[in-house]
This record gives sequence, C-alpha cells and structure tokens, in this order.
Amino acid sequence: MALEELGLTEYEARCFVALTRISRGTAKEVSQVADIPRSRVYDTIERLDRKGLVNVQQTEPREYKAVAVDTACRRIREDYDSRINAAENALGNLKTPDSTDDEGMWAITQNEHVTDRVVTFLEDADDAVHYLVPAPEVAETRIVEALASAADRGVAVYIEVPTEDEREEFADAVPGADVALSPDIATTNEIHSEWPGQLLMADQESIVATGIKESDLPDVTQQVAVWTYGHDHGFAVWMRELLDDRLEIRHEERSLEE
Repeated sequence: MALEELGLTEYEARCFVALTRISRGTAKEVSQVADIPRSRVYDTIERLDRKGLVNVQQTEPREYKAVAVDTACRRIREDYDSRINAAENALGNLKTPDSTDDEGMWAITQNEHVTDRVVTFLEDADDAVHYLVPAPEVAETRIVEALASAADRGVAVYIEVPTEDEREEFADAVPGADVALSPDIATTNEIHSEWPGQLLMADQESIVATGIKESDLPDVTQQVAVWTYGHDHGFAVWMRELLDDRLEIRHEERSLEE
C-alpha cells in the first residue's frame, strides 16, 4: 500500500482508509471495515490522532473521523520531508575519512545511476573534460546541461560525436565546447549483444565507460557502466593515454588542414 511506503504502518494505513470510506465510525466499525482486531484499533487510532490524520469525538462509544484527504496528504508529506531533513542533517554531521574510498573500479547497472555518475564527474571537473558519445541517445538532457555548465565555468570541454548532424546539435547545446566529428567511434564492434554508449574522462582521472545492452522492451535503452576515480589507477592511466593520443591526432589533422 502506498501509505505504508510513506511511513504509516499496515494497521495505520488500513484504519485511515477504512475511516475515509465510512466517513466516521466506532472502533467496532473500523475493525470490521479495516479487517484488523478490534483491540488494535485503539492504539492505531491514537497514533493516527498524534499524526493529525484523524479526529476523535469524545462520545460513548467514541467515534473517529478521518481528516480530508488533501489535508492528510499534506501532513504525511510534511512528516516525510521532516524525516528526510533529519536524516540529511544527521548524515551531514558524520565525519568522513581523509582518504578517497572511491578509488578502484566500480560497476553500475541502472540507467539513472549511470547518468548520475556522469553528471557528478562533470560537475566536479575543474580543468578538462573529454567526452565521446558513439550512441548520442544516451546523452540525456542532464548530461548535456552539465557539459554546458562546465564549459561556462571555464573547463576545457572536448566532445566527439559520430555524425555531422550530432556535431551541430552538440555545438548548439554546449557553446564554448570543442565538438569534433569522429565517424570512427560509430564503427566499433558489437560484443555479446553490447556496444559502446559513452565514455567520459574528467580532469585526467575520473572515468566513466558505458555499454548499451539489448532490451526486450521497445524504445528502451539499457546501459551498464564501469567507473573509476584516481589519477594512478591502471584503468585511468590507460584511458588517459588513449584519449590523449586521440587529441594529439586531432590537433595534427587540424594543423594540416590549416
């Protein structure tokens, strides 16, 4: 039940729903509609009363009435937000170690978490960003906005895309970025029903490499990723060398064109 996910117990949710259905009722009536033991109705209603979700009429026998649904939703939301704020404050007061525990290789299997990691590295970038996107459909709006924000604050942003149309789109969306046409990144081989999605290197040490997996659902892109943080990590060293070589080749080609 959705109310349980927002912090109510099973009995609290059942009693509130029952009172909403019958407008008002005694403990016996609530017990019958909610299908819970009558002995448990009293303490459950008392908790709902403390939460401001029911009104209690001091009659004999007592009658109970649920507050309006919009009022209940507002009070549940306020209580939920208060719990979140308390958790944030408690976690914020924890002392974090000086060492960087992120060092090493980590895997991500959820699309939204892939985007979160890419955006985090872009937001933390200070010097340079190198972003290859063989499958531009994975470059969600949040990623494009983070690229533009990085360029705005003076980070050197270099983007490689496979087609001219995509080069123009990224050039418009990320002013100040160096957007290059790199058809070769669109011709990588499929491996075990997976193919490259995007590759990010930020500040020569933060790396995210993603692959796209086939999905049984139409129009659904499923991404998996590995990421690392650390200037001396082996994966970062190799990716840094490979991407720096690409930049050097690109600079040489431009010099010849000029």
